[in-house]
Amino acid sequence: MLAVPSALWVMLAALWLALLIDVLWGEPPAWMHPVVGMGQYLAWCGRWLLTLRPVLAFNFGALSWLLGAASVGTIAWAVQTSMLRELPPVFATVLLALWLKPLLAWRMLRDEVGAVETALQQSLEAGRAQLARLVSRDVSALTESQVRESAIESLAENLNDSVVAPIFWFVLLGLPGAAVYRFANTADAMWGYRGRWEWAGKWAARLDDVLSWLPARLTALLLATVAGGLRRRRLPSLRQQARLTPSPNSGWPMAAMALALGTALHKPGVYVLNPAGRAPLAVDTLRALSYASKSVLALMLLVTLATLFIAMIEGNLA
Repeated sequence: MLAVPSALWVMLAALWLALLIDVLWGEPPAWMHPVVGMGQYLAWCGRWLLTLRPVLAFNFGALSWLLGAASVGTIAWAVQTSMLRELPPVFATVLLALWLKPLLAWRMLRDEVGAVETALQQSLEAGRAQLARLVSRDVSALTESQVRESAIESLAENLNDSVVAPIFWFVLLGLPGAAVYRFANTADAMWGYRGRWEWAGKWAARLDDVLSWLPARLTALLLATVAGGLRRRRLPSLRQQARLTPSPNSGWPMAAMALALGTALHKPGVYVLNPAGRAPLAVDTLRALSYASKSVLALMLLVTLATLFIAMIEGNLA
């Protein structure tokens, strides 16, 4: 079995390689995408859960979630363990990166948000149609400014869900951590909202809140830092704005982005983040994408420094 420091290097190298693969090639085909498989399992369970009374839907929804998370985590653990134990470090790094990559989705997020702005330059209708690929809300009556705001909000929120949080849990718990988080996040996206799956999705929503709590705040701190430095006087404002949203987590990266851009971000009838800010312009979408890219890089550098520190300690103890 690899020594602990060697395993750390494999994990770190696999993370960098996974992100590089994502940037260069994006998403794998749907037929081999593990997150698509998670969605198919959740959709199958969801159709059955809709036939149950509320109490049973809640209980069996929780059981279905636990079964799915346990399966995903066990498979990921078995894959990671076999790679680290049986393969030379170079092969282990490459294969682990290929398994990790589908759990990250930075390029897709960046391209989809950029495509909304490109479409807006053509027409408002084109912008609305492109935004509909990103958000679940009704886009038919949104103004140009509201379309742009929704795209920026989606960028900030999904920067956590699709990039920072999977990396966070990979660093803490390896491939099983990233896999279980993506399962939890997918379950929340499919079940964890009011409507048809309100009762079945309560467990999924709460577990996603728990697993996203620290990563969402880390995402906000990263955005605030790369946008001009994290100053003590900004923290109370960030905290205050983040609490305006119904979600205990998504408000943090969205509020950080609003404050960084100096723009207001609205969800009509629900919240207004940074109400003193101006309406976002086309250049603000580009700035938001730049801040998000810098946040991803800052996170990777932070992870690298932490790995170097841990390896140094392990080396001294050996």
